[in-house]
Amino acid sequence: MEAGTRAIVKLRTKCLERGAAGIKGLARHLRILANEKSQSLDLEEFLKGLQDAGFSLEREEVEQIFGLCDKGQNGTLDFTKFLEALRADSGTCTLRPWRTLHIGVTPFGWKMAGSFGGLLAVWNKGEGPPMSEARKEVISEAFQKLDKTGDGLVTTEDLQGVYQGQAHPKFKSGEWTEEQVFRSFLDNFDSDKDGKVTAEEFLNYYSGISASIESDEYFVEMLKAAWKL
Repeated sequence: MEAGTRAIVKLRTKCLERGAAGIKGLARHLRILANEKSQSLDLEEFLKGLQDAGFSLEREEVEQIFGLCDKGQNGTLDFTKFLEALRADSGTCTLRPWRTLHIGVTPFGWKMAGSFGGLLAVWNKGEGPPMSEARKEVISEAFQKLDKTGDGLVTTEDLQGVYQGQAHPKFKSGEWTEEQVFRSFLDNFDSDKDGKVTAEEFLNYYSGISASIESDEYFVEMLKAAWKL
């Protein structure tokens, strides 16, 4: 394994130690630092961003990651390429009971991998399998189902008729309005908390869950069941 790849695996492991939202959280933090026009960072900004987010890597490791993701070799980190690299590394796997796994939050509640029974292969130390095209495709299908307006953004407006907010316990108790129920749901995916979920934010959320499931078939089946695709 090349040094740059080892460094990416190490960072990915640290992200996934924080749970399914680890990659999403780092992406959000770096997005804030990145120039909104170019979506890029220089080496020092990237290093500071990782440190401020609580990810301790050696400077040499950060330089190795930066070198892999400096697409134009112009001294700036390509943010899209970085996120793709962070999602794409592979590791070693073992078997664990399905009861320890979930496929994530949907308008229909938390969907358990256990509905399919048996054992699932889980990748050790957070070093998940590659995000295959099959996984990306089913994640995209789920996003498109939510994005009723087709504008590439999911908002509370899109959730009308998809998510039965009035069935939520806090709505029933009078603690929340239906709008607050919708916002709470979107917050699972919404990195910058602007009330709008992009396709990238949605993918970042599921990349963390994908990393814990070795089988493409299981992942695709579970997402289809969870989102009723």
